Amino acid sequence: MNNIELKSITKNYKATCALKDISLIFEEKRIYGLLGRNGAGKTTLLNLMTNRIFPTHGHITLSDQPITENDALLERIFYMTERNLYPESMKIHEVFRWTKTFYGNFDLNYANGLCKKFDLNPNKKIKALSTGYNTVAKLIVALASNAELLIFDEPILGLDAHHRTLFYKELLAQYIKTPKTIILSTHIIEEIADLLEWVVILGNQTVLINESVSSLLERAYTVTGKSSDVEAFIQNKNFIGLEYLGNYCKATLLETPNTETLETIHQIGLEKSKVGLQELFIKLTDIGGVLHEIPKIG
Repeated sequence: MNNIELKSITKNYKATCALKDISLIFEEKRIYGLLGRNGAGKTTLLNLMTNRIFPTHGHITLSDQPITENDALLERIFYMTERNLYPESMKIHEVFRWTKTFYGNFDLNYANGLCKKFDLNPNKKIKALSTGYNTVAKLIVALASNAELLIFDEPILGLDAHHRTLFYKELLAQYIKTPKTIILSTHIIEEIADLLEWVVILGNQTVLINESVSSLLERAYTVTGKSSDVEAFIQNKNFIGLEYLGNYCKATLLETPNTETLETIHQIGLEKSKVGLQELFIKLTDIGGVLHEIPKIG
């Protein structure tokens, strides 16, 4: 199995703890969303997984082998970062050839084909690219690497709507053709929600959510109605958000509604709605995670 596993990972930067005792498994051939607010530790986690920094405690394996200073394993992972790591004087087609020396399965023909799709001139130098086309160039390199594990950190920085849509379609088409592990870390959650199979949400130096997207969204729902009715309904329930508007309010809950709950909602006259992944993420990270104690009302 080409799973990448993090076991009891802690990362400290002097007196600051970025991640605390995290254990995770990213299973092969699955598309993950790695989500969290700024400073939640997403980039730290990705840097640890790609051996760019080292954990204070714990260890990371790929296919049950330690990833630390293991070049053979690292060649199976391609990590696209926000930072531009290529010399600014280098031309795009030179980047392709240079990358192929590190990733033997890099597909030059596919990369050149993507240049045409994205309208990127491969003879341009890195320093001549706009922010958007700099991102396009990095996306093409990542997609053409043919690595078994693709990691994208803020992959749509500066992209217009056309290029974002093109990237999503190309990523999904490649995944269908050659299934692999894909990790997407981004703040633009609404756009990638339909691509994701599994979501990992970080907060408070730990993992708040590690669950399939379908299962998570099945558990999440909102009820809207008169404030007194909503407040009575959510007592002893795991609600993660409460919004007031005049005499009405909306509560967001994270628990699978059973038949009795659904009947109660109908009897009280509340309106039940689904919750999108982005809205759910905002509610969870606003309060720091799923509640273990019910907030007092009033």
